[in-house]
Parts: sequence; C-alpha cells; structure tokens
Amino acid sequence: MTSRNPFSALSWKRNCFLFLFFICLSTLGFAQRTASAKPNIIFILTDDHRYDLLGATGNELIQTPNIDKLAEDGILFTNAHVTSAICTPSRASMLLSQFERKHNVNFNSGTSVSEDAWKTSYPVVLRNNGYYTGYIGKNHVPIGDGGYKSGVMEASFDYWYAGHGHLLFYPKDRHEIFKGAKNDTQVEILDEGVTDFFSNEHKLKGAKHFLKRIPKDKPFCMSINFNLPHGASTSTMKMRPSDSDTYKTLYRDLDIPMPKHYVAKADIITPKLPADVLHAADRQDIYDFVDKEVSLRERMIRNMQAVTGIDGLVGNLRETLKRLGLDENTIIIFTSDHGIFWGEYGLGGKALCYEVNTKVPMIVYNPSASKKRRGLRSNQLVQTIDIAPTILQYAAVPIPETYQGKALNDIIDGEDVSVRDYLFTENLWSTHFGNPRCEAVQDKRWKYIRYYKNENFSAQYFINTAKKFNVNLTSMLYANHDPQIAVYQSYVNTPIEGEQPVYEELFDLSNDADEKYNLAANTTHIAKLEEMRKLWRTAIVEARGTGTPQVVRFTVESQAEHSANFKPE
Repeated sequence: MTSRNPFSALSWKRNCFLFLFFICLSTLGFAQRTASAKPNIIFILTDDHRYDLLGATGNELIQTPNIDKLAEDGILFTNAHVTSAICTPSRASMLLSQFERKHNVNFNSGTSVSEDAWKTSYPVVLRNNGYYTGYIGKNHVPIGDGGYKSGVMEASFDYWYAGHGHLLFYPKDRHEIFKGAKNDTQVEILDEGVTDFFSNEHKLKGAKHFLKRIPKDKPFCMSINFNLPHGASTSTMKMRPSDSDTYKTLYRDLDIPMPKHYVAKADIITPKLPADVLHAADRQDIYDFVDKEVSLRERMIRNMQAVTGIDGLVGNLRETLKRLGLDENTIIIFTSDHGIFWGEYGLGGKALCYEVNTKVPMIVYNPSASKKRRGLRSNQLVQTIDIAPTILQYAAVPIPETYQGKALNDIIDGEDVSVRDYLFTENLWSTHFGNPRCEAVQDKRWKYIRYYKNENFSAQYFINTAKKFNVNLTSMLYANHDPQIAVYQSYVNTPIEGEQPVYEELFDLSNDADEKYNLAANTTHIAKLEEMRKLWRTAIVEARGTGTPQVVRFTVESQAEHSANFKPE
C-alpha cells in the first residue's frame, strides 16, 4: 500500500483553495473590524436654544441632568457661535460647512442648494464612504430643483423620519409621516424615530427605509433635528390630556425672573438700535411675547419644559447605546442653530449679530478621549461650520475643499489649541419684517458690528393690503419671486464692493459681555475701531470665498414652471 502524496496535483489545488479561502475570510474580517472601528456619530440639533438654557451653562432653574452629564463626560465650548442667526442659512451652513455668503441660501434668497453642492454635505460624504445614515425631525433647508419637494433630501439617507419646515409641538397635525407614532408631542415622536432607527423592526410605518436592515459591518451617523424650543412650536402647546406632566406643570410653581436687561415694550425710552436701522414695528408678531412680562414668563416656562423634554430623549439615547454595546464607539454632538432674544433691551426675535442670538451651547462627547480629559470647558473661538469637518475627520474621510470650517478634534480630545483668531457672523435676512443687514467680527475681547441702510418696505403695509384686497397673507408676506434673487445677491456682494455702513457698534466683551455700551463713537477707541474695520474686511472676503454660488432657483415662478413641465406617466 502506497502512502498518499500530500503534494499531488489534486491535493495541491485543494490546499491552495483552502489557503486562499482563509486569506479571504481574514481579509473580510479585517475589513469588518476596520469599518466597525470607525466611530458612530450622533448629531443633535435644537432650535432657538439660547446658550443660557442648560444647567451646564449656568441656568439654576432648568432641569437638564442628561445634557449636563454629556458635558461632564465630554467638552463644553463656552465661546461657540453660529454663522447666521436664523434657521435655514444656519442649518445649511452646518451641513455644508460654509458661511451663508458662500452657500447663498436663506428664506429671502430665492434659491435652493444645488444637487452638486449637496454632494459635499457631511451626511452624503459619510454615506458615500460606508456610513449608514439617518435623519430624524425637522428639515429646513431646501435641496435641489424644487426645493423641499425635490425628494433629494429624503433620498440622501438610509433612514428618513422627518418633515420639511416647522413641525410644531404636535407634528401629527402638520406632517403625514408622523401619523403612525404612538405619542402626540414632538420630542416623544422623535424619540420613537430614534428607537425605530436602532431596532430594524420598522414599526413606524411613516418612516422611509432604503435598506432593510442596518448592516452590521457599517458605522452609522444619525442626525436628530428638533423644532424646539422654537417659538413656532412652543406657541402651539395646549396641555393635551396625552401630554406628559413635563409639558403641563413643570416650572409653573417657580418664580421665573426676567432676563437681565429686560425692557418691556411700553418702557422703551431709547431703542437699542436707531429706528431707521431696525424697523421694530415691522417685527413678526410671533415674537410679541417679549413685549410684556406675563407673556414672556409663560414662554420661558414652555421653552424650559421643551428643553427638559429634549433632555429626556438624550438620556434615553445614551441608555440605548449602552444596552446595544454602542456607547464606547459613538460620538455625540449637541448644539443649536441659534439663540433668541427674550426682551433684552426691548428686542425680540433673532437674526441680529448680538451674542444672545449667535452664541449657542455646543457639547461634544468622544468616548475614546482620555478619561483625564473629560469635563473640559474650552473658550476657543469656534463656530457651527466646524462641526462637519470635525465629523469627517473622526470618520477618517477626506474633507471637501469647499469647507470653510475648522476640525475641532484636537481640542475635543484634550489639546487646548487655538482654532481661529476671530470669527465672523452675518445677517442677510433683511426683509419687510424690519431686520437690517449686518455683519460682525470679533475676537475674544472685542466685537465690531456694522449695519447697512434699511430700505425694506413695511410688513404692516403688506398686511393691510392683503386684508383690503383679500390676498392670501402667507403668500403676501413669505413668497419669493425671481426679482428677489437679484436683491439678495446685492446683499451678498455690495458690502465687499464698497457699500458703507450707516451705523456701527464696538463692544469690549471682556468688560461688557451683555453688549450694553457701544464704544464706536468713543474717541478713546478710534484706533481699535479702525483695527476692527480692517479685520471685518478680511473676514467678509474670506466668508464670501471664491467661485459662483452652487444654487438653483427656488421661487414662485420656478415652481410654476416645474409643475407645468411635469408630465405624469
């Protein structure tokens, strides 16, 4: 009997096959481990959320234990600012990491983000680089030809459970997608979406799933976007029987003090800004709650209730991550799209470049950071356009050249390095609602704001005319027509081309954090004023960037043309 030759041709081929098979398995296993080693990312965005509306930022009345714990476990940026203090441009800036002056999208711009520009947004970049992506809550950025009706936004995510525009406090009343939720209130409905995202059970019939299951070998990025504590939502709170006690009784037994520097409308003697700069009488009536103490106190209670509700979702989220074994590899980012006035100096609303509008809470928790470097507070000048490059750097994904933000990873992980020497904010939402165009540049001590001539037509005249001729008021006040594109483009370009300000402000933030004393006319500070003017010039040119804005028309006329050309099959 002869022994079998282990090196026979058949045996050799079989051994080679087995060898290659195991190599492939090893390679696949390595690829899966590499993919899963990339951090999961959760981005939580609130709406109209003032910096001082958290326990972590010094509010002694509000109950936000879970968000405060997030700050204790991560880093709280105490000098974080948006780029534009109004919903749509601010959110577009975060998604694209661009100043509004570069991306050119606002309520009054007559434009929508083009599909080419949208391809560089951090969610799309992540998805194209192996991430499973989800979007839950509010979208207020028009994308593609047709804007909110284009379907581009929805198709950009693997999981979609969101509504365009305002959600209000009871989203089922406004958006069909939320009809299948068990709860009625916004935070709790979004919480159901978070649970559904992780479950793979697809219990929410309204949610759109582009993959049947979350791939186990993929990291995920989930965006949770609130329409709270925004006034459009808190104004619709009704204490329904189905509401939790948080939204009925919490804080109602407390003596709520008025904000520092609060001035009731009837008590305004000297307006904060000249009447020809800020047309205060044309302010949207949704901000009239600041005019009297009684109405402001009620709104403050509702906003605090809403934030405490959001805090509960954050707590549930962290418990879910821990239960699923995802807590040690999931980065959580928390911030807001801007702040809002609560009657300081008699002002209401947002958009202006004051700190109460532009400064927001920003917390980042990276579980991989050294435990010795937890609970940090950073006073570095950071902006919300820094979030996208930070996310992509953690994901080890190349950052698009179009980004204008700075990655904050070194600071988050414990190295206190300077991000920028100054920051730039702007308001291009200047309409019949009275707000002036303005820009601000600031360093850690000094802040300079410049305002331009306000020639906008009065909102009150529009309102009176609409009533007189029975014209739809929403159409009269909010519709964008093609000529508005040219008006907005002039807002973008004329300051760079030499338009002079009609009013200036200079504040010493180190001694006047509340921006009470305007030093622009103080002869002692002439040199500093000129220095800040030069810095403004540098900052606005940087914000504008180069190239043609990547936008498409989004006006009444473009939508009419779109509908006329649409031919159903």
